[in-house]
Amino acid sequence: MIRLALRLTLAGGREAIGRLAIITVAVALGVGMLLAALAGINGVNAKNSRYAWLNSSLVTTSATGTADPTLWRISADYFDGRLIGRVDVAGTGPTSPVPPGMTRLPGPGEYYASPALAELLRTRPANQLADRYPGHLSGTVPAESLPAPNSLIIVVGYPADQLRDQPDVQPVRQLETVSPSNCNQCVVGLRSDAIDLTLGVVALAVLFPVLIFIGTASRLAAARREQRFAAMRLVGAVPRQVSTIATVDAMLSAVAGVALGFALFAVFRPLLARIPFTGEPFFPADLSLNVVGIVLVALGIPLGAAVAARLALRRVQITPLGVSRRVTPRPPRAYRLIPLLAGLAELANVRMTGPPPGSTRQLIVYLLGMTLVMVGLVVAGPWLTMVGARLLARRTRRPATLIAGRRLADNPKAGFRAVSGLVVALFVTSVAVGIITSIVDHRGNHGDEVSHPNAISTVFLQGNEAPDAAPKAGTDPVPPGLSDVPGVTAVVVVRQNPAWTPPGPVPQPEPAQVPHPEPVGLVSCAALAAHPEFGRCEPGAQVAGVDSVDLTYFTDRVAFTERALPSGTWPASSVPLAQLEQLPTVSIVVDTDGSTGAIEAARTKLELAYPGQRRNLPMGDVDKAADITSALVGWRQLANVAILTSLPIAGCGLAVSIVGGLSERRRPFSLLRLTGVPLATLRRVVLLESLVPLLTVAVLASVAGFVAAHLFLEAQMRYAVRPPGVGYYVLVLGGLVASVGIIWSTLPLLDRVSGPEVARNG
Repeated sequence: MIRLALRLTLAGGREAIGRLAIITVAVALGVGMLLAALAGINGVNAKNSRYAWLNSSLVTTSATGTADPTLWRISADYFDGRLIGRVDVAGTGPTSPVPPGMTRLPGPGEYYASPALAELLRTRPANQLADRYPGHLSGTVPAESLPAPNSLIIVVGYPADQLRDQPDVQPVRQLETVSPSNCNQCVVGLRSDAIDLTLGVVALAVLFPVLIFIGTASRLAAARREQRFAAMRLVGAVPRQVSTIATVDAMLSAVAGVALGFALFAVFRPLLARIPFTGEPFFPADLSLNVVGIVLVALGIPLGAAVAARLALRRVQITPLGVSRRVTPRPPRAYRLIPLLAGLAELANVRMTGPPPGSTRQLIVYLLGMTLVMVGLVVAGPWLTMVGARLLARRTRRPATLIAGRRLADNPKAGFRAVSGLVVALFVTSVAVGIITSIVDHRGNHGDEVSHPNAISTVFLQGNEAPDAAPKAGTDPVPPGLSDVPGVTAVVVVRQNPAWTPPGPVPQPEPAQVPHPEPVGLVSCAALAAHPEFGRCEPGAQVAGVDSVDLTYFTDRVAFTERALPSGTWPASSVPLAQLEQLPTVSIVVDTDGSTGAIEAARTKLELAYPGQRRNLPMGDVDKAADITSALVGWRQLANVAILTSLPIAGCGLAVSIVGGLSERRRPFSLLRLTGVPLATLRRVVLLESLVPLLTVAVLASVAGFVAAHLFLEAQMRYAVRPPGVGYYVLVLGGLVASVGIIWSTLPLLDRVSGPEVARNG
């Protein structure tokens, strides 16, 4: 029977070969997307594992490990808005731990740099970057130690006696190997729970239109195949033999599609590795597949196709005459809205009770809710199509509109099936745009904290915090030559207000801090007069009080913010000018013309002048925003993948469905033409039969998408969804116009399939 099934499948002419080719392509797209999602999760875990060694001084402080520890200090640096990871090391013996892939530690006067950082060191002037690191470049940090190909990491060697007594230095006897996802003490690396969750949602959003495309392609020439199988039953074939033939027919294209899908994944893996959805690109080798994933995909897809083929033949299995006894199906009922409402209720419940602990549970909860919503849209679509069709038929007198409305009302399932992929793609687009727009709005805008984007500052913690390295009171803290750096426009010193009381420690800084009764910093009014971009003093004042976002946490720079009076005037201070220079320095603020050369040269001057200031290196708002911007770029990339993948696949499904519908209805169309119905009228019928369900359900899909996005954001991030921009409406309108174009492009086929010979031979 298998040999006969292969002959029947492959000897069906161009129609059969075309159907097999379309199904193969559909399965290949689905397999490729599934493999990409699985590889993305593996890639995140692989990348995260290479972050582990950087946390060694933060976690490995016990006496276990080698007898000779490595003195270790990790800190951050910045260049042109990019984060540089710096590790200062000193070996104490022959068994001192060495970073992964390195054969030895850099000695005093040496440093190893990652390839991307080494390129910057070679191409940028030394006073902008290389002068910050003592010694010379003597090696490259290998790929085994790099989280990403473009990571900026430097390992600087020191004498043990020099490094031992410096702040934040820890003896490391063994390198940390636990992934930051499973390490509570780690501060460097990714919390991959949220990324795995996002990848799972994106994979579902992309795969669902692909599955609909596969189902649409599988229904090509379904009526003709059912008639063939029914004829085989009438001549004596038993149900098992018919099932075997149908299973071979389905599995042949599924196996070919799986093979093509693996090939597509291998070809596009280097391009997939460039998508920085974690903020950085991947090494292509990280996007690997494990044995379990390969086996599940390679066996699961063909088996699923076989099951679907058997289910599709249930009418033939019951009786071979069931194919010819076609009657108007029962109209769909309103209970079809239940899965959609259940999915939204699931997401609303998570929003009210909070997400469960653990990434696996969260993934299950969110995927369940999103899946229910998408399934609900597909299930509710026929009912909404029927309602729209009945309203259309009652309110029109035109023949084309009446025919389309009556047919949709009689069989809304068939009418909605053609546009179901586009409806799901529209839901996916709404969810992606809603989430990304809201995240960008909440995280991408800094509000009144961004007052001087061209300024950097170095902060010396005072009050209840011991400074790492601070200038002595009564001395000029400005490094020599800083004011003479080309592009530096202002250097202002902020002194500590003796009347200011340091706040007590708090768990986390609040988004909006209430100013202290006394300002934290003091500044000379003469300095403000020379640099009015920082504000001005009250008339007659010699010293002004300036505040900062928060001094307890040094993640926010102590500089001039827009928290001055609305007029831009800082309040006068009672501290006399003669006493000002005797007070401890809070911060040194440098304003520039915004050029990279000026900012980085000034940063180098400050770092060299205060080499022990590791906890809060010179930085500005642009540096703080760099990590946020990088994350937002990754989120945008994921949204683009979901949108730009789901919409074209849905468009292909629409084209295949329209062509299949025309092929199945060639006889009715031919009879209508013989009765005098113009071809133009039939074209309008086909166009309306697709547009009515699409437009009817499109509004619901968009609303459901933004509701789902709001519930997800509220539950996971406590963000409220933001209204989309003009780009969303342009995208939706463009998708609808493209859909009309796809439908219109299939209409020339109507002339060929509705000729009089079809009615005569049908």
